Formats: sequence, structure tokens, C-alpha cells
Amino acid sequence: MKIKFTELYKGAIEENKYRFEKLKLGFVEEFGADNIESLQFFSAPGRTEIGGNHTDHNHGRVLAAAVNLDIIGAVKKRNDDKIYLKSAGYNKVDVIDLSSLEVNISEKEKSAALIRGICARCKELGFNIGGFEAYTISNVLKGSGLSSSAAFEILVVTIISHLYNDGKIDAVTAALISKYAENVYFGKPSGLMDQMASSVGGFTAIDFKDDNNPIIEKIDFNLQSSGYALCIVDTKGNHADLTSDYAAIPNEMKQVAEFFGKQYLREVDEAEFIAKIPEIRKIAGDRAVLRVIHFFNEDRIADEEAKVLKDGDFEQFKKLVQTSGFSSVSKLQNIFSTSAPQEQGLSLALAITERILIEQGAFRVHGGGFAGTIQAFVPFDMLDKYKSEIEKIFGENSCYVLEVRNVGGTKIEF
Repeated sequence: MKIKFTELYKGAIEENKYRFEKLKLGFVEEFGADNIESLQFFSAPGRTEIGGNHTDHNHGRVLAAAVNLDIIGAVKKRNDDKIYLKSAGYNKVDVIDLSSLEVNISEKEKSAALIRGICARCKELGFNIGGFEAYTISNVLKGSGLSSSAAFEILVVTIISHLYNDGKIDAVTAALISKYAENVYFGKPSGLMDQMASSVGGFTAIDFKDDNNPIIEKIDFNLQSSGYALCIVDTKGNHADLTSDYAAIPNEMKQVAEFFGKQYLREVDEAEFIAKIPEIRKIAGDRAVLRVIHFFNEDRIADEEAKVLKDGDFEQFKKLVQTSGFSSVSKLQNIFSTSAPQEQGLSLALAITERILIEQGAFRVHGGGFAGTIQAFVPFDMLDKYKSEIEKIFGENSCYVLEVRNVGGTKIEF
């Protein structure tokens, strides 16, 4: 899609004008000023998970929203099959030669793998690909649970869509392409929620029962009218070496699904699972059983959250958020890594939030967990106090007050 700059950033025009000036200067410094008038500009948002903590990878239901933090790119088309992409804050320029689209082991867990994987999948699906130069700037916090990686992926797909396919790669296909690149080329066993929320925009309820044809419903809800602010608290935890913690969750859930001859938990009958718990404990262990209980509960909660938001019942929504958060703590167990029990920033942030809000808001772990961020819905009249108290512990600018962005990956017109 395309959108006017002033429409996308209304309420923060001057701030974002400055960002785009820096973006253009960064492009010129890296790639030169030749044909600078042909520069095109793109944006893709971060996302916040509202409900459905670790359900998407087992074809469950989620509720997510795009946020007003984004990655932006200045792009110029090339006449060859080479991509040069430089991200602000990183020394290396990613160089992708499109004459080779095979998985490159040396690129695993690097942005170059995402770019190559996206191009490979686009070509497999019959889309055109080609070279370009791009300079990007992001204010989507890395490791924040706002999914900076998905925003990057959606940005790259959006660029290819507009440069070489007349903008015809739709939002759902863009998300599927991005997930493929992350799973197969980057090497991270993620679900589809992050990419879908970034690609679609707004409050979005997604049912992944058929992963290739997810059911997507936009939820028309104005969070500001509820009297609550959406806060993301960055506990500044260390995400290093947590891949095994993240991977264990879908792996354990799928181990239980395989016990029933299924690939995903969504295909398993919950009553049959409950009846077979004594046998499953012996095969998969107690933690796997608890995580499966979480899946079934959380799948229902995400669906209920979407329904009560549509009905405008924010009080019931808050109760569901709390129930979801407790399930993540007690059953999913993604609040800290057992390999580093002294580092429990998420547990501390949840405890402090509970103490400050005193049942007047709602809060839960945000994103993948183990380190990173929590999410809190804070009454406007408590926002200053909450932000001040939280930042005494986790540092200045650790509490982000966000808005929901209704636009996903897009080309920007001035």
C-alpha cells in the first residue's frame, strides 16, 4: 500500500521529518547523491502482542497490534541483481547477490539471511525480484518484544513489492514470505504472529488454524477512549543464548501433539489430552504438560479478548489480560531462563507493576519472554507515577507509552 507522510505520522510530524532527513543524509553518505531524486521511502511498524502468548506456532489464536515505532528505509533501484542494505548503527553493509538464492550457512542469524530468504521465496511464488540500495533507521527497540526483526522483514518485502511488483504483494503473503525467511534462512523457529501484525496493521485478531490461510479480523477499538495507556517496559535483560529457551516451548508443545499423531496442538482434542496426562508426563515431562495446558487456555483467552474489545468491554478485557499473564508465569514458564536464575528482570517488573497499580490496571509478560519486556495497561491518571517508579528501577526511557498504528508495511509519499 501507499500512504501520505502527514497521514502516517499525524501528531508527530516534526519529529518524523527529522528522522527522514537523517535517513536521506545516511543514504547519501553511504551510497552517494547520484539520482537522489529517484529515492523512494518505506516504513514497517513494530508490533505488540496483546493476547496469545506462544500460541501461534501451534496454530492457535492471537490478538496483536501494530505500534507507532517503525523501521524506515530510503531506497534506490539498481539495474543489476545486487542488494546493498545498510542499517544505521551497524558498521557492515549487507550485500546480497541474487544470482545465488540458496541457504548460506555463514549468514545464519544475520540480516543478510533474511534478505536472501525473502528474495528466494518471492521468486518461488512467481514475484519479480531485483537489486536496490537501501539505508534504514529504526526506533523499534531490538530485543524489546516489539519484533524489530519482523518489522525489518516486512520492510524488505514491501520494498520488493513496490520496486518490482507494482505493490501487488498483499499483507498476508508478505507475512508468510517473511516467516519463511526467518525459519529457513535465518534459522529461528518463530511463528507467524509477529510478521502478520507488522504487515496488516491496527488491532488484529488472527486465527492460525490453517497456517497458510490464516483468518484475519481487524478490531475497531480506540484504546485512548478506554482511559488507559499501553506501556511497554524494557527491563534491559540480556537476550544472548536464549534461543534454546525460546525453541523449547514449541518443541515441547509439538512433542505432545505428536503423542496424539498430530503436528500441532490445535489439532489435539483437549479432553483427550487431559485424560492422557499420566502417560504424557512419562514421555514429555511435567513442564511440557503445563505448557500445553497454557496453550489451550491462552487460545481461548485470545479469542475472548478480541470479542470483548469489539463489544467495548475494557473491564473484562483487563481481567483476561491478568489471567493470561498468570498463565504465562505459572504454566508457560517464560519469565526467566533457568540457565540464569539470578536474572529475573521480568519477574521484578511484574511485581513492581502489581504494587503500583493495585488492581487498577492490567499487566503481563510481553513477547517471547525470558528477558526483555512486560506490557501494562495503565490508567491515564496513574501514568506519570507508573513511569517514574518503573524508571527508577530499570533506567531512564525504559517505559514506552505507545499508540496503535493502523497501517502495516507501506510506501510513503511526500
